[in-house]
Amino acid sequence: MGGDRQHYYGKHGTPQKYDPTFKGPIYNRGCTDIICCVFLLLAIVGYVAVGIIAWTHGDPRKVIYPTDSRGEFCGQKGTKNANKPYLFYFNIVKCASPLVLLEFQCPTPQICVEKCPNRYLTYLNARSSPDFEYYKQFCVPGFQNNKGVAEVLRDGDCPPVLTPSTPLAQRCFPAIHAHKGVLMVGNATTYEDGDGVRKNITELIDGAKKANAVLEARQLAMRIFEDYTVSWYWIVIGLVIAMVMSLLFIVLLRFLAGIMVWVMIVMVILVLGYGIFHCYMEYARLRGEAGSDISLVDLGFQTDLRVYLHLRQTWMAFMIILSILEVIIILLLIFLRKRILIAIALIKEASRAVGYVMCSLLYPLVTFFLLCLCIAYWASTAVFLSTSNEAIYKIFSDIATCPVNGKTCNPETFPSSNESRLCPGAHCQFAFYGGESAYHQALLGLQIFNAFMFFWLANFVLALGQVTLAGAFASYYWALHKPDDLPAFPLFSSFSRALRYHTGSLAFGALILAIVQIIRVMLEYLDQRLKAADNKFAKFLMTCLKCCFWCLEKFIRFLNRNAYIMIAIYGTNFCTSAKNAFFLLMRNIIRVAVLDKVTDFLFLLGKLLIVGSVGILAFFFFTHRIRIIQDTAPPLNYYWVPILTVIIGSYLIAHGFFSVYGMCVDTLFLCFLEDLERNDGSAERPYFMSSNLKKLLNKTNKKLADS
Repeated sequence: MGGDRQHYYGKHGTPQKYDPTFKGPIYNRGCTDIICCVFLLLAIVGYVAVGIIAWTHGDPRKVIYPTDSRGEFCGQKGTKNANKPYLFYFNIVKCASPLVLLEFQCPTPQICVEKCPNRYLTYLNARSSPDFEYYKQFCVPGFQNNKGVAEVLRDGDCPPVLTPSTPLAQRCFPAIHAHKGVLMVGNATTYEDGDGVRKNITELIDGAKKANAVLEARQLAMRIFEDYTVSWYWIVIGLVIAMVMSLLFIVLLRFLAGIMVWVMIVMVILVLGYGIFHCYMEYARLRGEAGSDISLVDLGFQTDLRVYLHLRQTWMAFMIILSILEVIIILLLIFLRKRILIAIALIKEASRAVGYVMCSLLYPLVTFFLLCLCIAYWASTAVFLSTSNEAIYKIFSDIATCPVNGKTCNPETFPSSNESRLCPGAHCQFAFYGGESAYHQALLGLQIFNAFMFFWLANFVLALGQVTLAGAFASYYWALHKPDDLPAFPLFSSFSRALRYHTGSLAFGALILAIVQIIRVMLEYLDQRLKAADNKFAKFLMTCLKCCFWCLEKFIRFLNRNAYIMIAIYGTNFCTSAKNAFFLLMRNIIRVAVLDKVTDFLFLLGKLLIVGSVGILAFFFFTHRIRIIQDTAPPLNYYWVPILTVIIGSYLIAHGFFSVYGMCVDTLFLCFLEDLERNDGSAERPYFMSSNLKKLLNKTNKKLADS
């Protein structure tokens, strides 16, 4: 038995030996992984330089505001089109061309106008009528009526037809309906020109319908934005309620850990039970209602998700999913009931630690603030980089055989150039923003560097928070006489140690994780590019790579988290800390698999309880089901928009509070394992664990027992 134990320890590292001078996190420590610290500082300097260059060359207005065929903004102060906020397309049909997917521009002249057209007119009709002054505002700026009809239409000076349009995202899109001047002849749609000749415009209507179909996603986004504008106040109130519930839950957990855990378990079961009951009632209510028996497959995808709530099959699916979750949770509770008692003891110990270091509950706000800075800098740099190109003009022609079609041109000299004579009817218009300088050629690399630095800095911020909390909670565990032996400011001391001595180690761990994450991003990009391909082997290989790197990221996160705890306690470098933490966990793999994961499961139940309670309240409020405040809830296009926002936000808030408890449990767990290996309960080597944990594990300190 002793030989097996010795072989086991040899296989999974050497246990920590007793050290009479060890009384918790070591204060006399040195700097670790200095090279990585230098690399991080140099990378930050380079990142700042990239941001300055991007802000110097970029113009975010190119993303927000439309531009006409000459690359000039519509509706911007200080420009020629300051009083013309809308973009008008001469021929909206051409926006359905595949060329749009390549050039991101419609191959038709575009101008900025004060208002979108509100009547139907043809150029021939308007030319010889008082409506010509109205028509002229939709021609190119400076248009003079000194050409023939054929020349005007050939040169693209005026649109051949005006159709009633509605503005969407500052662009004029045709409103598809019958209007004055349009004649319905059987199933054919025609219009009359100035000579009384009927011409078929079925293609115009069909093309406009295609353009509108392409813009359905944008309309959905606009409706969602409208819902946010009228419900943001109530969303904030819902998130505040979630924060108060999370804080109240943590405070109650501090004093009533055991009771709260069982109450939490029962409440989750009851919430899921109510969800099953509600789904059944909705399923029964829709029985016999017209159209409620249509299957989800037959209905297909609908942008208005409320349609699905009128189907019995939807509520049946919800009921089955909730029932499966209910059964799984009940079975886990039955088979893990003994382990739950041990986990409750560990949570009680974590509650005492959090109680003595109450300021640790506020530390997630620091992490959140630093992450917001990282996200804001990354997003702004990405926008400025993507908009730091120059205006590129290309030749567009309806003639497929035009030899210069798609070539770059100068709009000022194009009318008198050879290209215009080679392709009559071609026009030089703004295509996109680009450039051929060294800076423009390096933009893709700069964007990749921007994304990589975001991952690196975000992971560094998370690592800093984990080391800070681990150091504070380790100070609590290794205090033999709690709380008398606790340092005055354990959280601040741990934070200062992490920044002063271990910036390099944190940067090292964050760098490894960032490399894996940027590889995953590239794999996702390649996967999107391969979706159009028919190579099944390539798709299979891509799926395997994505799965492998996903697993690798999860493993590195787990290893980093435990390595940071070792760094906070012993002050060793990242590799040594990761090795020691891994071997320590491997020597106690059964405890890790059971105790640690049971506590994670209990915390997950707590999050589900908070999210479920706030989600149900939001559902009843935004669907006007609370009669007392029916008139208070705002009118919405999609009531699921604020509900999902509240649910996701509540989960993030609850996760922020419970992450402190999770880090506390993980730290105490590793300290507990170290305590069992270092000490034996004798007078010379007493256990540092609390009396509850010693009682649970049948451990005693002989000195205390003799007294």
